[in-house]
Amino acid sequence: MNKKIIATVICLLLIFCFAACGQQTEEKNYETLSGAIEEISKYGNVKITTTKEMMHSGGYEFGDIVTISFADKKIDVPYCATYSDVDAGAAGLFGRYDDETVTVAVNVGDFATIYGIAEKRTLEDNAYEWVYCEGIDENLTFTISMKQKRGYYNQYIIRQLSYSDEREDYPHLTDEEFGNFRVVSTFGMGKNVLYRSATPVDPQKNRNVYVDAAAMEHGITVIIDLNDSEETLASFEGYETSYFAATDHIALNMGLDFTQADFKEKLKKAFEYMIENDGVYLIHCLEGKDRTGFVVALLEFLMGASYDEAEADYMITYYNYYGVKKGEERYDIIAESNFEKNLLRSFGVEEVKNADLKKLAFDYISEIGLTEREIEALKANLAS
Repeated sequence: MNKKIIATVICLLLIFCFAACGQQTEEKNYETLSGAIEEISKYGNVKITTTKEMMHSGGYEFGDIVTISFADKKIDVPYCATYSDVDAGAAGLFGRYDDETVTVAVNVGDFATIYGIAEKRTLEDNAYEWVYCEGIDENLTFTISMKQKRGYYNQYIIRQLSYSDEREDYPHLTDEEFGNFRVVSTFGMGKNVLYRSATPVDPQKNRNVYVDAAAMEHGITVIIDLNDSEETLASFEGYETSYFAATDHIALNMGLDFTQADFKEKLKKAFEYMIENDGVYLIHCLEGKDRTGFVVALLEFLMGASYDEAEADYMITYYNYYGVKKGEERYDIIAESNFEKNLLRSFGVEEVKNADLKKLAFDYISEIGLTEREIEALKANLAS
């Protein structure tokens, strides 16, 4: 064999060996971390005692794919900053900006229920409690190890969205747009009958005063609060003197998984309240994005709206908070990963854009317990 070829082969073998050794060393540098349950939120998100600092010190970064082991389960998920960094219905490990510890969650889903950790029981006044499943308690250990460094990085980067709670940071928006307040005017919906918004009462996002003022300005008479309980409402500063407090409302304290019994049970109450109280409706959650987005889309489809109409209405929220405009790559990614996948999962279908959306909405609302007569009454109120 030619000496040059032999030398080249030897060099390539050495390079490969050094690279393999380097890779092996790099993998060994990632610590295996563990933590117990710190809290289960009302949405079924499981916060564990592993801190973000422990993740950072162990070599983990947003965009990595990690393996999480707990009980008899093992899942590979991305490590990200916030829930919207993954598709609706997808699980992830999240080091949220304001939290010291990490959370295992399903975006717009209920991790605790889906993965057999605990069951959510509805109490009086729409309060709730978590009851651990058999063989599980608060000492359940979650083990975190590296699966693939930067394996989700490209998807993570393109999804980065952040917004401000300061009014002056949105000079291009009206007060109503800042509060994510708008009328729903898709096909079949009555004129100025249904509105949607961020919370008019919870001050944490600094949008409540603008929404409350808009509700009064537009003559809202019935409010469907998907986010709070009556007890929570009473705790908000200024609540007693708000327009909201003087308006007919129902406080449902709903979770985020549209397929779970607790969500459906409370959604039935929401629609029954709308049937019993004809008027000008406002539906809201905290941001007016996920729960509000799904419930409003359900009503839009029930009234005959097209997929494109409902998607466009949903995506206005992403302009109001994040400045995302139609035509941008991230617009399409968000619409597909959040709006479309939420609908696919909630309706239990494999295709939704060209489906009979009116029937899918009717079937979903029937499945939660409304009769055909009640659904027709709901439609009549929305068309009036």
